[in-house]
Amino acid sequence: MKNNKGPQRGRRGFGEPRRTFGSPDQDAYTLPSAASTPEELLILGALKRCGGDGVPSKSLQRESGIRDKDSFYEALKSLEALREVTIDKDHWVKLVPPSREIEAQIVSLSARFGFAKPRIGEDIFIPGRDLNGAFLGDKVILFDLQKRDKGPSGKVKRIVEHGENKLTGTVHIDEHGSVITPDGPIRYDLEIPSGKLGGAKDGDKVLMEPIQDYRGDWTQAGVKYIFGTGDRARVCADAIIERCGIPTQFPPAVMAQAEDISHMTVTPEDMAERLDLRDEPIFTIDSADAKDLDDAVSAHKTVDGYTLGVHIADVSHYVKAGTPIDNEAFIRGTSVYFADRVIPMLPEALSNGVCSLNAGTEKLTFSALMDFDFDGNMTGYRFEKTVINSKVRGVYSEVNEIFQGTATPDILEKYSPVMDSLMTAKELADILRNSGKSRGQMDLTSDETKFVLNEDGVCIDLLPRTQGISEELIEQLMVAANCAAAKASLAAEIPFLYRVHEKPNPDRVYELCDLFDRLGVKCSELKKGTPSTKDFAEVLDRVRGTSKESLVNQRILRTMDKARYDHRELGHFGLALGEYSHFTSPIRRYPDTSIHRILSDLVRGEDKGSIRKKYRTFAEESAVESSKNEVRAVTGERDAEDCYMAEYMRAHLGEHHTGVINGVTPKGIFVKLENNAEGFISLSDFENCDFEFDGEICHKCRRSGKTLMMGQDLGIIIAGADVATGRIDFMPEEP
Repeated sequence: MKNNKGPQRGRRGFGEPRRTFGSPDQDAYTLPSAASTPEELLILGALKRCGGDGVPSKSLQRESGIRDKDSFYEALKSLEALREVTIDKDHWVKLVPPSREIEAQIVSLSARFGFAKPRIGEDIFIPGRDLNGAFLGDKVILFDLQKRDKGPSGKVKRIVEHGENKLTGTVHIDEHGSVITPDGPIRYDLEIPSGKLGGAKDGDKVLMEPIQDYRGDWTQAGVKYIFGTGDRARVCADAIIERCGIPTQFPPAVMAQAEDISHMTVTPEDMAERLDLRDEPIFTIDSADAKDLDDAVSAHKTVDGYTLGVHIADVSHYVKAGTPIDNEAFIRGTSVYFADRVIPMLPEALSNGVCSLNAGTEKLTFSALMDFDFDGNMTGYRFEKTVINSKVRGVYSEVNEIFQGTATPDILEKYSPVMDSLMTAKELADILRNSGKSRGQMDLTSDETKFVLNEDGVCIDLLPRTQGISEELIEQLMVAANCAAAKASLAAEIPFLYRVHEKPNPDRVYELCDLFDRLGVKCSELKKGTPSTKDFAEVLDRVRGTSKESLVNQRILRTMDKARYDHRELGHFGLALGEYSHFTSPIRRYPDTSIHRILSDLVRGEDKGSIRKKYRTFAEESAVESSKNEVRAVTGERDAEDCYMAEYMRAHLGEHHTGVINGVTPKGIFVKLENNAEGFISLSDFENCDFEFDGEICHKCRRSGKTLMMGQDLGIIIAGADVATGRIDFMPEEP
């Protein structure tokens, strides 16, 4: 059995790290500034012009050119918190000299090295001998920072705070002993000392506790909890939920409050304070199995264009700030979706009950009421607290049949109360989609997979998730409402949460262009200084329907920064929008709940100054926490999907398929099948081949000239599938 020792400290002669970063006499690594806002950068620039002796804050404001006093002092306070400046009792401001040390967090460990992530900048390589006992998740102070050929490196000076990671893995037992193969970013086996197996059997998925050996190295682990056999994806999903720290149980106080709220009804007092839309032809459209219906729509044609109503469950009416339910929702941040379960942000008594916009019942909503001209330009908007009575509980598949002209008489009868509204909504959605395309909105195809499980929870099929006309309709109308919410906040100049997607880094675009050139994908639009969203959209359109479509989609996504939440409006590059937010899903996303709370005060006519004071800190904290929790949810969902894919593929070993080479590494290639399953083929599986790697996209055999290039079709045989790790292995059809 292979038994890799853990990261070592203060010891020589255990081998070289996999990466090298150049010679040690290179320049020391210069830490990037932590400043990020335009105001912060203006202040730093002004301080540098004024010299190192400092300057009074009032003079600094004039020198920086920032006219708004609140914005200036907010940025100055932020710079002080970031330790970029100091401010003395006389309000003199000085630059803090660049530090030769930096705080970072250990984010991955291999047998002989690790990586640490600073608050800003790229990950820092740490040789195993210089980890100084640090383990995954620890916050550390790094020193001796060097800029090497392939990135920065450093050494751990001290551990500031130990991490609280929940670590899982798979137990392996043989005649040589017992080890745990950890999940996630620990990439070596840990020995299980005598008495620490805890009754686990070979192949069990477990919660583990790392143990330092007598030298202080992390080489061992004990079993704390047994989830069950790692051969079941459902068991692996349990472990992933635990490892990611996704809350699954609501505290008693939350459940008690949810029970009380679930009995609330629409009262005459509620009606008196709201716009009555119960007679409007309002409807919902969701999947057939959806239970948390948080958005409904209505549409009318007017002399000048269209009027659109997007009516969202008024969660903020029921979930008040600072209550147990609100505090729990803040911690959860989002509902999390697995193949066999949903972990909701709100208790089901709210998400599936009192807040859900079930047809035929009076429901409290927060409505975005928008006007559009015939070209799809938004000419007006307002937000109102409303009460609705949805006339139809629409289903995507049924609505698609209506649009395709294949609906049965029963379906047509069901939708007759809202048919005019539905058709008008489709007409407007078509215009909005064309408008988005004309401004350059990217149409990235989805690689999402629907997992079909049997009664035992075992994955028996993989189906690509398709988007029909009705799904696109709802998407377009929700985007419109999200834009209106962002416009309203900017017009009122109040704190808010925005969904931002910043422009890609020019260096990464350059690397993407180089890759596309080698793949034979025309991308001249991207080679100008600052390519627009429309430029990327044109490249995507060029490969639409070809074997390279999925690969180009994937690579463009990797080039882009991930969308996130921010209290500043930075625009949404992917949608080619200058202002955007998330208003339409408060049942399952806390940012939307936050936005509802802020907009509710605005709609009630509360003084804008009071709103700014009340929500300035809240908006910043909610944006940070919501972004963090979204990453946690996405990580858990994707890791679980890998396990379910492996579970399905394990039942199809030996089958022959054709896929597309989706990735190339020094040791082999990744091939993606039509059902989105991706497997690895080792170069050693190609007989009589002596491959040379070009470092990025292609292996070429020196003997035969055979190539293995990204985007190339390849016949494969399903050779292996490990559910516990989510790894799938293929063999080439023609070795």
